[in-house]
Amino acid sequence: MSSRNSTRRDILKAGAAMAVTTAISAPVGAFAQGSDTIKVGLIGCGGRGSGAVENVLSSARNVTIHAVGDALEFQAKGAGQRLANKAKDDAAKLGEMNNKIELGDRIFSGIDAFQKVLDSGINYVILATPPGFRPVHIKAAVEKGVNIFTEKPVGVDGPGIRSVMESFQKAKAKNLGVAAGTQRRHQTGYLETIKRLHDGEIGDLITGQVYWNQGLLWSRPRREGMTDLEYQMWNWYNYTWICGDNVVEQHVHNLDVLNWCFREHPAAVVAMGFRSRNNPAFGNVYDFFSADIEYSGNRHCISQARQISNCWSSVSEHMQGSKGKCQVNNYTINGKQVLNRQQSRASTDPYVQEHTDLIESIRAGKPINELQNVAESTLTAIMVRMSAHTGARVTWDQAINSKEQLMDVANLTSDMKVPEWKVPIPGTTKFI
Repeated sequence: MSSRNSTRRDILKAGAAMAVTTAISAPVGAFAQGSDTIKVGLIGCGGRGSGAVENVLSSARNVTIHAVGDALEFQAKGAGQRLANKAKDDAAKLGEMNNKIELGDRIFSGIDAFQKVLDSGINYVILATPPGFRPVHIKAAVEKGVNIFTEKPVGVDGPGIRSVMESFQKAKAKNLGVAAGTQRRHQTGYLETIKRLHDGEIGDLITGQVYWNQGLLWSRPRREGMTDLEYQMWNWYNYTWICGDNVVEQHVHNLDVLNWCFREHPAAVVAMGFRSRNNPAFGNVYDFFSADIEYSGNRHCISQARQISNCWSSVSEHMQGSKGKCQVNNYTINGKQVLNRQQSRASTDPYVQEHTDLIESIRAGKPINELQNVAESTLTAIMVRMSAHTGARVTWDQAINSKEQLMDVANLTSDMKVPEWKVPIPGTTKFI
C-alpha cells in the first residue's frame, strides 16, 4: 500500500482470527472474511506468479488484482491477457466473493517494473520473480509500507539474506504482514504432525532425513532479440546467481521442515555435489547435492537434492526421536496416521490457505510475519550449496557473514554485459 498511510487504516479492521490456528476444523473453501479491500500487485508474471494470483482470488472476499509487472514485456502482457480472460470467464464466481480484476493500464515491464507496481496504489504485493531479485523487492515493499506475500526462497547469497533479515525487523516495526511460499506451514497435515512432534510424541529429536530427488528439470532456448541478461532471466532456473541452484530454489521446502521440526537453524553443514550435464543451456547449476546438516547437541541430519532422470525419486521428510519415528510428509507417527480420512478431506488447499492466513491476520490487526523463518531456511540451503561448491565445512556464522554476492541485482541494466559463469569446482573454488 501507499507509504502515505503507514497505519494501514484502509485494511486493518476487525476480521476473523488466523485460520492457521484452526486448520484442522476449517471447512473446504474457507476464505478470509472482512469488508476491507485488498488491492493486489503481482511482481513476476511466470507460472508461480500466475498461480499465486489464482490462489489469492480464492482465499478471501473483497480482493482486487490491481497491477502486474515483470522484467520481460511478453511475460507482463501475457499475464494481463490471462487476467482479462479470467475476469470474463469467471465473472460469476468473482462476483460472489466481491473480487475484481481491474488492471487498466497498470501492466508494467522492464527492470524497474517492480517499483511501478509498488507505486500503483496497492496494499498487498505478491513477489514471484526468480529468487535472486527477492531481497531487493522485499526491501522496496517494506519501505513502501506494503504487506507482502513472498515466494520462497528469499535470496541466493549471504548479503541477500542479511538484507532480508533487516527487512524482517523493519516490517515488524511497521506492523506489516509477511507470509512466505513455504506452504507446508499452512498445510493441515504438517501443522498437526509437527505440533505432535513438538509435544513430544517421538521424544527428543535425534536426527532427520530430508529429500527432494527428481528428474532433470527444464531449460529454455533464447528468444530472438533477447539480450544476454534477458535470456538468463528467461532461463533463470539454470543460473546460480538468479535461482540459487536447485538445492536453494526447490529443496528449501524440505529444509524448512527440518528447521521447523528442530525449532532452530543448523550450526554447520558439510556437503558435496557436482554436475554431469554438459549442455550450456543448463547454465552453471549442479545436478545433485548431498549434505550432513549439524544442529545443536551434535545432532546430524541427512539432506539430498538431485535432478537426474531415471533415478530413485523422493520428496519427503523423516524424523527420528528417542521414542519413535515420524514421516512428516505422510503425516504418520510410529506408523499411525495423524489425520483421519474426514480430516484430510476437510483440509484446504495450502496454496490458498497461506493467503487466507495472511489476509485474516492483516484484517484482524495482528499481521503475521514469516520472513525470519523463510530467511533462515533459505540460508540453510545456501550453506549446502556453499559447502558443495568449495568443499569446506560451512558454519552458520560464516554463511550469514559471507561477502559473496552472486550478482548486484539492485544495479542491473538491460544492456549490461553478463559475466561468463563457470561451474564451481570443490577444492578449487574458494569460500568468500
